[in-house]
Amino acid sequence: MKSHYKYFLLIILIMSFNSVFSQIKRNQFEIKDGHFFLNEKEFIIHSGELHYPRVPSEYWKHRLQMMKAMGLNTVTTYVFWNYHEEAPGKWNFSGEKDLKKFIKTAQEVGLYVIIRPGPYVCAEWEFGGYPWWLQKDKNLEIRTYNQPFLKECEKYINQLAKKIIPLQINNGGPVIMVQAENEFGSYVAQRKDIPLEQHRRYSHEIKNMLIKSGISVPFFTSDGSSLFEGGAIEGALPTANGEDNIETLKEKVNAYNGNKGPYMVAEYYPGWLDHWAEPFVKVPVEDVVKQTELYIKNGVSFNYYMIHGGTNFGFTSGANYDKNHDIQPDITSYDYDAPISEAGWETPKYTALRTIFQKLNPKKLPEVPAREKVITFSHAKFSKTLSIFDLIEGQKFVSAERPYTFEELNQGNGYVLYRIKFDKDHKGKLEIKGLRDYANIYIDKIWKGELNRYYKKYDLDISIKAGETLDILVENMGRINYGAEIVHNLKGIISPVEINGDPVKGLWKMYSLPFDKIPELKNKSKDIPERSPVIKEAKFQLKEKGDTFLDMRNFGKGIVFVNGKNVGRYWSKVGPQLTLYVPGVWLKKGENTIQVFEQINDKNISEINSVSTPVLDVLIK
Repeated sequence: MKSHYKYFLLIILIMSFNSVFSQIKRNQFEIKDGHFFLNEKEFIIHSGELHYPRVPSEYWKHRLQMMKAMGLNTVTTYVFWNYHEEAPGKWNFSGEKDLKKFIKTAQEVGLYVIIRPGPYVCAEWEFGGYPWWLQKDKNLEIRTYNQPFLKECEKYINQLAKKIIPLQINNGGPVIMVQAENEFGSYVAQRKDIPLEQHRRYSHEIKNMLIKSGISVPFFTSDGSSLFEGGAIEGALPTANGEDNIETLKEKVNAYNGNKGPYMVAEYYPGWLDHWAEPFVKVPVEDVVKQTELYIKNGVSFNYYMIHGGTNFGFTSGANYDKNHDIQPDITSYDYDAPISEAGWETPKYTALRTIFQKLNPKKLPEVPAREKVITFSHAKFSKTLSIFDLIEGQKFVSAERPYTFEELNQGNGYVLYRIKFDKDHKGKLEIKGLRDYANIYIDKIWKGELNRYYKKYDLDISIKAGETLDILVENMGRINYGAEIVHNLKGIISPVEINGDPVKGLWKMYSLPFDKIPELKNKSKDIPERSPVIKEAKFQLKEKGDTFLDMRNFGKGIVFVNGKNVGRYWSKVGPQLTLYVPGVWLKKGENTIQVFEQINDKNISEINSVSTPVLDVLIK
């Protein structure tokens, strides 16, 4: 009897082992023999990039279903460090910021997931994803082998790993790859003041941190194909951003990957980013179709950057720069001319690509999900208007003999009002060489002009008398997110204010206006001077909820809150974006509230309306 029992136990053990082994084989993604393998079968990645912070969480599933219905098998997302570490040591991965929920939703829809955690991400996102307060540590230098910086990076990576590891494919989740750093080759090319050996020491340390954190799926890097020398990391697959030439792609990857694949374009651009005061960039459908077919024909894996852009809500948009502009702030919309529009609509580009992917699939692709309902409202009357000068009365301020930066005021975003009273007459050129980024100038609350970093306008002729007050309202328009200038990202006034070349002397009062939430408008201002910065409030009724687009064409420059949500910046004086997307999930049946902070205020605007389609491509001359 005992021998039969032992035999029975042996059979059970063998069956259990086979079951576990089978499970391991079914949950496996690896790079071997020059190919991607998913569960031991060759796999070509057809991915689209979607950033969960740019889409309301209620819409994640819809957007992912749109991707699945187009024929993609993977979603790629950046993770923004500064989105999750809201203050030093204060981490938030809940609610709208629930990364695990996003990943699980992708799995429910049938998509694999690629994570791009940076710590630097670019992405036209404020400060490239870095928390603004890193700049407060004078011993810390970002994006280099600097111990204070690496210590902060490790904290972030360890927090992130807790969310990713349980959802790796080997643990039954959909996460198949993780990127180490991001487009580092371009930074190396621009920072030749740092030895290449030190650059590589830093980038390899980031990969080592990811491994040490417990992340065990394959790693990759992402660079322009001509920048692999600085960006490639040993032990990570090099992928080529924006490469449209198959032979060049293979040649460059082979040089850094032992003369073998797999070959992947981690960023193929079916659209492009957009700045205020510059044309909205469009990529023709036929170009995207042609390039997609070329990748497919040659067995190249690729990721559309972006498949769906979404929106830079609040103060999340970043900025670039070039020789003509000291800063190029990104618009609020991150539509990107992507196949799926900002509001989640299929476009002609989407339809054309879906046709291509349907040919690759023996089964019929899922039906395209219906659009979210769109509504409009009109004649929402402003019932309260409060001047910023009245708002700050009685508020706390900081005093100093020089203007402080936002960072010195422990403020990341929004606005600061700098005020000083003169004890003698001055006439001549007011100059703020260290303006970051946009300012309106007032004398005794009367507007005198604007200074603007985009147009390199840093001076203004003024006449001020003894006893009069100078107010400088400064806006942070988004920290630079790409290139060598990312290390110079303080905001506010970062140099002396001068008149005729001499520093203004006296006691400055500095009022913080972070607009992390809209101030409560308990009172209304009377006799508001023209161009005085104001907050306007309107209440309106809705019988049903739905997506809509605020019509900002009559306004100048500012930000808008809808039911307490900051839906982003507008700058209708220049364009090209003249509407703001409002997700229907942020509206309510019944009473809704809109508050507009209008900086320019050169029109007597009494109401606000919405429209059913966005206006993103109209430049104002």
